[in-house]
Parts: sequence; C-alpha cells; structure tokens
Amino acid sequence: MADMQAGIGPFLGVFLLAHGWRSGLIGSVMTIGGIAGMVMTAPAGALVDATSHKRLYVIVPGVCTVLASLIILVSQHFWLVAVSQVATAIAGAAIGPAVAGMTLGIMRQAGFNRQNGRNQAFNHAGNMVGAGLSGLLGWKFGLTAVFWLAAVFGVLSIISVLVIPAGAIDDKEARGLKAGGDGGKASGFRVLLECKPLLVLAAALACFHLGNGAMLPLYGLAVVANKQGDPASFVALTIVVAQAVMIVASLVAMRLAEKNGYWLVLLISFIALPIRGLVAAHLINYWGVYPVQMLDGVGAGLQSVAVPGLVARILNGTGRVNVGQGAVMTVQGLGASLSPAIGGWIAQDIGYPAMFMILGGFALVSIALWIGFASLLKPACAKNAAETPVGLAGAEA
Repeated sequence: MADMQAGIGPFLGVFLLAHGWRSGLIGSVMTIGGIAGMVMTAPAGALVDATSHKRLYVIVPGVCTVLASLIILVSQHFWLVAVSQVATAIAGAAIGPAVAGMTLGIMRQAGFNRQNGRNQAFNHAGNMVGAGLSGLLGWKFGLTAVFWLAAVFGVLSIISVLVIPAGAIDDKEARGLKAGGDGGKASGFRVLLECKPLLVLAAALACFHLGNGAMLPLYGLAVVANKQGDPASFVALTIVVAQAVMIVASLVAMRLAEKNGYWLVLLISFIALPIRGLVAAHLINYWGVYPVQMLDGVGAGLQSVAVPGLVARILNGTGRVNVGQGAVMTVQGLGASLSPAIGGWIAQDIGYPAMFMILGGFALVSIALWIGFASLLKPACAKNAAETPVGLAGAEA
C-alpha cells in the first residue's frame, strides 16, 4: 500500500524531462494533480465516516493507480498526463482517511497512537523498498519499468486490504464516536471552522507543505539537470534515504508522543524544513542527497505519526474524526499542490539555489504559528488530553 500511495511520484519529473518537458510545465502538471487531491480529500473523509465498507476506499484507489500508470505509458501528451495525475491524487486522497479510519476502528482511541506509529514505520519501509526496486528496474530497463511496478503494487494493495476481516472494524470507533453519541456535534466541513487547534494545525501544515511539496522532485531535477547522476537511480536514492530516516522518525514520534504529547514532535518537524532548504541550495550534487533527504525524513516521518494522532485526539467523541483528517489534509494539500508550480517557475527564472532557499523559508511561518499559539495547542497536544473534544471546547469558550 505504501508504494501504491506514493505512486510514481518523483520519477514522473525525470521521466517527463527525458521526453522534452521543461521544469515549469512539469511543476504545473503536478499542481493539477495536487489540486484534484486537495478537493477530494475532505469529501473522502466524510464518506469514510459514513460508510461501513471502509476497505472499498483502498480498493478503488488501487484501480486508479493501475490506470494512471498505464495512461502515462501510452502517451506523454500534457492533458493525458494531467488526467493520470488527477487519478493518482484522488487515490491518495481516499487512502489517507480510509487507513486512519480502519486503524482507529480496529485499535480504538487508546491504541491508535502506537498502531499508527507502526503503520507509518511499515509505510516508509514499503516506500524505501519500492523506490529501491524502481531505481534498479529503471536503471536496467528504463523509466518505463517504474510505471509497470506502480501498477503491480496497486494490484497487491487491493489483495492485501481484502485480507482484513470487515467485522474487525468498529464503524463507530472508526469515526471517533463514543458509545451513545449521536455523531452530530460537528458536521462535515464545520469541523475545520469551529475547532481552533485544528485550524492552527491546518494553517501551519499548509505553509510547511507549500515549501516542502516540491523540494524532492525539484532537487532530483536540479541534480539530474547538472548531469550529476543517472536519473532513475538518483531519484530512487533520494527516496530511499528519506524513507529510511522516516522509519526511525515515525517510531521516535510514537514514543515521544506517548511521553510528552504531540506539540514538540510537530515543532521539530517544522524546524527541519528551513535547514533542509539551506543545505539543498548549497549542495546540488550527488552527495548532497544524503543530508537533504535525511532532513526530509525527519520532518515527514514525525508528521506522519503526529498529524493523524493529533486530529483523532482533538476530535475524539465527535463522530467526525475522518472529516477532520480530510479537512486538515485538504488545507495541507493546498500548500503541497501549489509548491511544484511555484518552485518550478522560480527555478526556471532565477535558478535552483534561490528556489530552495525560498521554499525552505515558508516553514518559518509554520514555526511562528506553532509557537505563537502554544497556549492553545499544548492542551490539545498533551499526552492525557481531556475526553471532551479539546478543539470544540476551545471554540465554545
């Protein structure tokens, strides 16, 4: 599932570059997919809350991933590639809330943080192995093999989710609804608007991903454009290094959250991006991938555990946990979807070093928000958060 959700990701950029595309156009087609995913994430969360067939929201994205890979193999026409990215983005939009909902439904609130930490560790391990295989196959058989591999992972993910017994998922627990609750305390998109900690979290993540979203694909393009490495193997290396660190970071985040809550975990993740931008600007070469992608691993690995866990904790008891997950992912996706276009055109006009510095600087806004609203956020992030939904209690005050 990890490799299906990641899709062809960073390999798309170098594949299109090899077919004569320029960085601005590559960034634009990625942005189209990002916007589609952003629009669909919150509705997907609402559907996951409402449905008793949560496994279906992994099966359908698996089909989309297979079709998206085949489309790109058939043609590199702009609008066909855009359609494939839309399909992949919709797949990713559904998988996030679906997996979070299934995990919550199986493990309940008390076991969610620990199991989510394990999920993310395996997720990053899967991405690492998938990237290694993609690099190997791309090196031996060309980048076309990467797309076939993504399709195979889509099929395997469909099979794996069918192994989970449907009866093992408690649908009320999966949406954060307590026994006897009516699930009507927060409805749909109102969760994001009424819950103050959730709103601050979403804004901080939007700024972070506005800088982070394009960092990996554009760093790969920068090095490949300078003829510093083989395209397929180098992009695979960027993913492997980051995902290896994310495995450790996700387990550390799980332990740190159990001990101290989520506030510090997320602050550290935000701090990693400006440092990463600075390093990337000055090390555009083969060896620079190690520090640049290790810092990516720190930020993304910590957030992969802390964000779903914090949203589930804030909205516990409302029956709208997955709408909340989708709403946060939507605003987060706004930043990520704009990032490739912004970064691509900046790189084309003033160069890659300045672009990396600018992208890294967006996270300074995230840091300012997180520290500035610490008095509001720390109770919501605390290890033993109150049973009353913290964010909604704050909204009523």
